[in-house]
Amino acid sequence: MFLPTTREEMYALGWEKLDVLLVSGDSYIDTSYSGIAVIGRVLLEANYRVGVIAQPDLSSDADISRLGEPELFWGISAGAVDSMVANYTSTLRKRHSDDFTPGGVNNRRPDRATIAYTNLIKRYFKSRIPIVLGGIEASLRRVTHYDYWDDRLRAPILFDSKADYLLYGMAESSILELAASLKSQCSPLSIRGLCYLSHQIPSGYLEIPSFEEVTANKAAFIHMFHLFYQNNDPIRAVGLAQRKGDRWLIQNPPALPPSQSELDHIYALDFQRAQHPYYEQQGAVKTLETTRFSIPTHRGCYGECNFCAIAVHEGRTVTSRSVESILAEARRIASHHEFKGIIPDLSGPTANMYGFECAKKLNLGACEDKRCLFPNICPALPVDHSQQIELLQKIRQIPGIKKVSVGSGIRYDMVLADQKYGMPYLNEIVRYHTSGQLKIAPEHSVPAILSLMGKPSVDSLVKFKDKFQTLSRKAGKEQFLTYYLIAAYPGCSEKEMKALRKFVSANLQILPEQVQVFTPTPSTYASVMYYTETDPFTGAPLFVEKNLHRKAVQKEILHTGKVNDHAPIHRNRNQSGKTTAVRK
Repeated sequence: MFLPTTREEMYALGWEKLDVLLVSGDSYIDTSYSGIAVIGRVLLEANYRVGVIAQPDLSSDADISRLGEPELFWGISAGAVDSMVANYTSTLRKRHSDDFTPGGVNNRRPDRATIAYTNLIKRYFKSRIPIVLGGIEASLRRVTHYDYWDDRLRAPILFDSKADYLLYGMAESSILELAASLKSQCSPLSIRGLCYLSHQIPSGYLEIPSFEEVTANKAAFIHMFHLFYQNNDPIRAVGLAQRKGDRWLIQNPPALPPSQSELDHIYALDFQRAQHPYYEQQGAVKTLETTRFSIPTHRGCYGECNFCAIAVHEGRTVTSRSVESILAEARRIASHHEFKGIIPDLSGPTANMYGFECAKKLNLGACEDKRCLFPNICPALPVDHSQQIELLQKIRQIPGIKKVSVGSGIRYDMVLADQKYGMPYLNEIVRYHTSGQLKIAPEHSVPAILSLMGKPSVDSLVKFKDKFQTLSRKAGKEQFLTYYLIAAYPGCSEKEMKALRKFVSANLQILPEQVQVFTPTPSTYASVMYYTETDPFTGAPLFVEKNLHRKAVQKEILHTGKVNDHAPIHRNRNQSGKTTAVRK
């Protein structure tokens, strides 16, 4: 069954009223890749009555009132992507398409959706049923953060939204605790993974620089972010407090990551692997094409690339599902009446982090003074691809499965570091699990820029490329590597882009296609670099390209090797409000 989206569906289940009503910036697709679907199913299994309102119209109460008012709380998520990232390109152009909206047209998700939906509820419902924020937008905006679209620091989102609570991270355990607390009329303020506003700081909590301090002083903002990032590990973290005016944003320590058995249980829930019929009438949702029959294998990422927010949202600790759980899901997929034999993706944030973790981290928490993969792979991390090989060999033997792709990319430095199983793993990928192209993300080639990104050197990239090509030839397959590259990253000028162009031409023999202009997203070290124009790890001044035209030029250099001053341009507005020429 789907979660109800209309009163008729709710009454058909024998429910007169809901306990929890979830509001999402995405259309309602019932898969394990949809945060709203996962949270809804977790609550449903715990015997809470849960409904969904997806992409409500802001101009009236027609959508938001469709299921009435819940008894326990409203749950709001902007969707699978921060709404500003979903709505605008790195050069601040409005995006025309949205893979999470019926019909693919970007016309249903409002800017700052979390705030917009909270205001919508408050406009039409005057009672004090709590409003709870969640999802990636709320999670990454939970403390003072740099906002690229306003080009300024914004306050913790609870201040701007005036919601009651915020649950950050993946939130399955914390949402159950919250629901139980509200149902029993107990205070939820001690729940891990919860944020709220208060006029006082709980005992033992660390006060970080206030909103007023960090907006007045960029060095204070850097210090604030260090403290925030260092207190993101569920074992080591203490609670945080950040003042704005006469109130504090209180952030409780993070929720503990799920155990393997808990993760197995979540992914065994009764997902329909389809778009809800109510929303299907509005058009197909593109993201369903790749997620419907894909299988998540693990959560978390210890890569900690400085431009990525996964470590802050999903966590630095990798939790892997059991092989048995994944195979059971694959068998369910194989028996689905619409399954055509292809599993588009079998992976997590990084495919080959499956099946191993640092024992020290699991017992004592992540290290405060070093990272797992940068600048080199830590000796304490037992890189071991054997369990992944076992999984891949077993899943492709399941009747009805013709092809299993590893579509989310792999860390090539980890493949090379695994002296025993790295090459056998790559051989499996090359022979059976690559659909013509394998995604990898070197991002750049210049050592100084790679260091600012937290990425490995190009030496490992070239070695991996050679091994991939050798194994592909031996397998008799014409296959390619797809390289993801970034232009206009903090520290990167046209000089560094010309060096990157020279490298990819000489060493990779490609004309780059997957090139994106850097976007500073909330709660990343890269956004700190961009805003402060400072290396947050050394305090050294940092060149940052902020002119939209020159950002586009950096991308053009990588595509063409030169600056074409006669290329077509269009007009766009930079952050200061001035009109700037930007290349298409």
